[in-house]
Amino acid sequence: MEILEQMFSLKGKKALITGGYRGIGLMMAETYAQVGADVALVARNLDGCREAAAKIAEKYGVKTIGKSMDVLDSKKVDFVVSEVAEAFGGIDILVNAAGVPGAQKPVLDMTDEDLDEAVGIDFRGTFMVSRSVGRIMVRQKSGKIINIASIMAKISARYMSAYCASKAAVVQLTRVMALELMRDNVQVNALCPGYILTDFNRNFFETDTGKKLIKKMIPMDRVGSLEELKSSALYLATCPAFLTGAEIYVDGGHTLV
Repeated sequence: MEILEQMFSLKGKKALITGGYRGIGLMMAETYAQVGADVALVARNLDGCREAAAKIAEKYGVKTIGKSMDVLDSKKVDFVVSEVAEAFGGIDILVNAAGVPGAQKPVLDMTDEDLDEAVGIDFRGTFMVSRSVGRIMVRQKSGKIINIASIMAKISARYMSAYCASKAAVVQLTRVMALELMRDNVQVNALCPGYILTDFNRNFFETDTGKKLIKKMIPMDRVGSLEELKSSALYLATCPAFLTGAEIYVDGGHTLV
């Protein structure tokens, strides 16, 4: 047990998590705090971030920060990242969990606004936050960037063109940054979840249509849970330096068929 605790401990580490007040981002923040990391939660929803940060601090006894940040505003991104780094004395882990499913329409019906929303938040936001935090990590000569991509980076789905393209771009960004930053001891990897049950999709997956979709597409005949992402989330935050540019699929075998 002592070896495992040493391998997966994040005591003294500082994590910044976009979209950190709910869903996958919140799960990762809680997971890291549970093993000793101080965590900063950032999103457009200031109240949500502050509330989640306060609960994590009380529950796990770590330092937390909750701040408002629009990932589409590069100046705001740089400002908030700088504030977090100053408050924490650095940033060891970045999780890019901010994202939107985007409009689900045929390509020919997509508006410019639909495209801008999905590509803006899912890809451009990930790019800008990674760039800002990456500069700090290069100066530190250490760091881990974890991009939340999706199985949709690898498979195709009707009416999800902008989302699929954006997540594929996130995977390619992951690979390129891994190459560029590896000599500065910064690892960049992507966590690619399949269908994961959350408060936002629970109602759909419990319908007959949702159940039929699961049976048709997922070999395990069920959706995953946030709990089942924890081990992968923790591994990518503590993994050896030799692991970089990887895509970790947690999808119940979805991408196998």
